Amino acid sequence: MQRIKALTRARYSCNRVWFLSHHQQKSFSALPNYAAYDDLQDQVARLNRLYESWEENPDIGFVMMKGSGRAFCSGADVVSLYQSLNEGKVEDCKSFFNSLYKFAYLQGTYLKPHVAIMDGITMGCGGGISLQGMFRVATDKTVFAHPETQLGFHPDAGASFYLSRLPGYLGEYLALTGEKLNGVEMIACGLATHFTLNAVCSRCTLLLPVFFLLVPLYVQLIIMNSPWQRLAMIEERLGKLITDDPSVIESSLAQYGDLVYPDRESVLHKIETIDKCFSKDTVEEIIDALENEEFFSYDDWCKIVIKKLKEASPLSLKVTLQSIREGRFQSLDQCLAREYRMSLNGITKRVSGDFFEGVRARIVDKDFAPKWDPPRLEDVSNDMVDCYFAPLIELEPELKLPTALREPYI
Repeated sequence: MQRIKALTRARYSCNRVWFLSHHQQKSFSALPNYAAYDDLQDQVARLNRLYESWEENPDIGFVMMKGSGRAFCSGADVVSLYQSLNEGKVEDCKSFFNSLYKFAYLQGTYLKPHVAIMDGITMGCGGGISLQGMFRVATDKTVFAHPETQLGFHPDAGASFYLSRLPGYLGEYLALTGEKLNGVEMIACGLATHFTLNAVCSRCTLLLPVFFLLVPLYVQLIIMNSPWQRLAMIEERLGKLITDDPSVIESSLAQYGDLVYPDRESVLHKIETIDKCFSKDTVEEIIDALENEEFFSYDDWCKIVIKKLKEASPLSLKVTLQSIREGRFQSLDQCLAREYRMSLNGITKRVSGDFFEGVRARIVDKDFAPKWDPPRLEDVSNDMVDCYFAPLIELEPELKLPTALREPYI
């Protein structure tokens, strides 16, 4: 597994996802066709069934997941949820969360090696269906983020489990601000296990056919084996493997991986400031700490972070902070069960309609002027926050996970 120098004090619908399953005698691919399955809940339920069948099949060694196109998971699920809720299909939305969280648990307890190639945008529940697995491959095109507080929601699908386990208080920073990490940063903080290059300059792509006519063969061979081709080589290599041995898969990934370090502008070089500010007990104290840091250091980064926080839903900020803090001391199944409660309480307007307003303002109408309810942090009471974590009403079943059959991570 690739290693990188430790940092100082180091501590939304799924885009069409392809799966490669590996037979002990021959390789084959199972490519779910979602064109005829527009219903989100049905898509996730079908993934559950496929994964369960693959796990039970002794002829299948490991599973590889990747996105098709520019995104691994772009977060378009929130629009579908928004539309379904506006049409009064609340039960369908509850079923979606139920299926999604069960799939995240299946991923996190999967018995066979699993490889997720997170090439492109990886946002929202894309983390839940990939970061729980054994191998997570990031590229130079990977863009990871949890922007839910900007949408009046909370990082879900197991996010409070893996974000809370990042170095220091980086998880709180990412969850509250929705800021992005690139593939190199994902490797550095432990979200990804491997990194490989996949970008080809568009100009270079156009010039290559002409260039190849002008250079000797040995130079062409060097070019064709350059980092530009690494991701394709990884996929080709994995496609030929006949194994269920994680060490063999690890060796194949490492063979075509790249050793990388965060650049000077990386937010990971702000880890001391992040720990100093985001370790505070409340969102208000976090903002105060950032404002003090900006005042004394004249650091524009603090100003940008403060702006992000003040643009987010005040209620979502407080709910999210508590979620990450509780996640630090909970197993994966406990995090998912709690997030399920939070999700259902969020979409049913039990406390606020911020989810509807956030999606409307930032994705549907795109006026980027959400009217949050409550509008200010000081207006968010402890009772409002507690409602998100309270047991569901009597007739509403809690999330049931097969913990007796599948031992949860701690």
